[in-house]
Order: sequence, then structure tokens, then C-alpha cells
Amino acid sequence: MVQKQKFTRRELLKSSAFAAGTLALSGAVVPLAEARGSDTIRVGVIGCGGRGSGAANDCVNSSKGVQIVALADTFEDRLAGLKKQFKVPNNRCFVGMDAYKKVLALDDVNMVILATPPGFRPKQFAAAIDSGKNIFMEKPVAACPAGIKMVIEASQKAKEKGLAVVAGTQRRHEPKYVETMKRIHDGAIGEIVSAQCYWNMGSLWVNKRQPNQGDVEWQIRNWLYFTWLSGDHICEQHVHNIDVINWAFDALPEQIRGVGGRQYRTGPEHGNIFDHFGVEFFYPGDVRTISMCRQIKGTTGNVSERVVGTKGSSDCSGIIKGENPWRYKGPNPNPYVEEHADLIKSIRSGNPLNEGRRIAESTLCAIMGRESAYSRQQFKRSWFMSRCTLDLLPPDDLKLSDSKPVPPFAVPGKYQLPGLAQTGRRRRG
Repeated sequence: MVQKQKFTRRELLKSSAFAAGTLALSGAVVPLAEARGSDTIRVGVIGCGGRGSGAANDCVNSSKGVQIVALADTFEDRLAGLKKQFKVPNNRCFVGMDAYKKVLALDDVNMVILATPPGFRPKQFAAAIDSGKNIFMEKPVAACPAGIKMVIEASQKAKEKGLAVVAGTQRRHEPKYVETMKRIHDGAIGEIVSAQCYWNMGSLWVNKRQPNQGDVEWQIRNWLYFTWLSGDHICEQHVHNIDVINWAFDALPEQIRGVGGRQYRTGPEHGNIFDHFGVEFFYPGDVRTISMCRQIKGTTGNVSERVVGTKGSSDCSGIIKGENPWRYKGPNPNPYVEEHADLIKSIRSGNPLNEGRRIAESTLCAIMGRESAYSRQQFKRSWFMSRCTLDLLPPDDLKLSDSKPVPPFAVPGKYQLPGLAQTGRRRRG
């Protein structure tokens, strides 16, 4: 199969107007969420690594009148690039585990970018909503069902407050996907009877532990490889493809059955995550989707989606085959920039977007796939949300110096799905 998406956000930035539009930090203070008309959008970046830096540049390049005015990160060295680029003064650059709280306390910041490791997202998102900020948050938005519930609750609060929330599922803002989905929902391929989605790729970066580096610091700097921080790669990456399939069905799966393992990446530097997953999602009407993701060097790449209906099929991103053939021929702007443009437009128009619940639900699907693969148990979504007791949220008083031993990776057949023992039987369909 053809690999449709070849570049990461960081790689795309290298070919875009990366350094464009560094703006002065002067201007009128805008109260909290009020940033309509031509008012300046004053942005605080929480998490200044690769994702935060990419999102900051995309945000500034997306619209006029956008300024990066505050930065926060656990580590000072991660602030350096954005601090220099956007000329953010020292008194608006914050370092430490609680640095995000200091950005949220700034009254003149009316929007924040949340780009710390996903395990921190639920609490930081909830705090940002309580502070009255509009939000762009990277995906996934949680690593456990406890975090999902927190994000859904905070998203409802954002709606009540009139705050905008956009997530980093950029396909939802990409014209070729948007136009294709309109046709699928209008019946161009008939009733969907099956679907497939993939994020199969090689290996990613890894940060080996340095001498005298504590448990928490090492794990945060190497966050991809720890379930409590990333949710495993089925959440961290494959959530994109799962979200597209949910979009096509306009529904969530009712049951989940997964497999997976840890065969290639077995060293301690790779934490406790798997390197491959295969999950079967059961959508309403017993329509089944096959979902695959893999991070193994030397393997065939494939990042794509496909839906099959009674009248044809589609790749979800510009091509429909069958009784109503069609191919997208319109503009194809950078979706990483478009998602910020749509967010800012919605803030200024007074009609705020709110994607919080939707991305929480797609992240939930990825978490369920992971837990089914870890445990080799099949279960219903309703059971998982009401009975699964898994809580990976970091404690409020977590310190870099804390001891945090790495739990062993899940061994199927031995790993106990949290909450399953309370039911006394398998949770099958």
C-alpha cells in the first residue's frame, strides 16, 4: 500500500515558512477569552519541545495579529529556541513541573498551546479552562480512562464558558479530507460495511538515560516509551487514523478486541510500550474495522485509512471509487497551519469551535485498543468507561527528583485489565 503521509510536523516545518512573522510583544491587554474582531491573540506555549515549537510557528503563521508572549516547560533547555525566536522576556519564561500554572495565571494571555507529554494533558487542560483560556492542544489528550473523563468534563465547561478548543487532529481541517467526508456522509459509497486504518512505520528517536538522571526526568525526556506519559504509540500516533474512521462512521465502536506485542524494541531505553498492535473495532450494526500500527525499523510504511460501502470505497482523503467516482482537485493548504487558522477565526467570530469531547472519544478508542491488546480481553466500550479503574494521571506533587520505577511491559494472559477482577468474568461481546 502507498504511504500517504510521509512527514512529521517537525519535518513539515522545515519546508514551511518556519521563521516567519516574529511579532513585537506590545499591545493592549485582552481579558481572558475576549479576542474578537482585530484584537491580538496573545499565546502562551506550555511544552516547548518539538511539538510545542511546531505548533507555535504554525499558530503565528496561520493568522495576522498573533503573538507568542509566554513560555513554560519542565526543562530550561527546551525553552531556548522559542525564547530567542519570539523574543520572550525572561520574566515570562517559566521552568519546572508547575510552570504551566504561571502561564495560566497571566491575565493578558487569551490562548494557550498545550504540548507537554499527553499524560499531563488532562490536568493542564482542565486548569486552562478554569483559567478562562482558549486552547489548542496536541493529541492524544490522555493516557487512561480517568484522564478521558477529566477532559470530557472540562470540554463541557469550556462550552459553557464560550471558550474555543481545537485539537491536533489536523485531518479534520484538511480540505481534501473534509470534502471527502461530506460525500461519504451524503451516501457516495452507500452504507459502510467495513474499514481499515494504519500507522505502520519504522523506529523513532530515543533518549538514553544519562548519568545521575532521576527516574522522572529521564522518563519525561524519553516520554514516547512510557505508557503513563504517551499512552503507547497506538494513542500517540494511531489516534489520527482511528479518529478518521470514527468520523466516517459518525459513531464510536461498541466493542474492542486487540492483539499486540513487544518484539523488536526490548531494551530499557524503550520503556514499557509495545512495538506493534492489531485491533478489531466493532461499530454499530456489527460493522468491523481492522486497525494496525507498528514502529519497527526496516518494515513497509503505510499511514492511511480506507472505508468500503455498498456502492464503492474511499481513501477518506480525496478519492472515491465505485458508482459515484470522484477525486478532489481543490486547494491543499498545510493542515497543521489550517487547524490554527480555524481556531483563531472561531475565537474572533464569537462562535468558538470545541473539539474537546471528540478528541477525547477518539483517544478513548486508542486506549481501549491498547488495553485489549495488553490483556487479550474483548470488552464493550460501555463497560470500559463505567468499570475500568485504570488511572495513570501523575500526582499533583510529582517532582523530577522522585523515584518512579518503570512497570514491566504487559504480558498478554498475565496482565490484569484494571477493574476486570471485580466483574468475576470476561467482558465479551
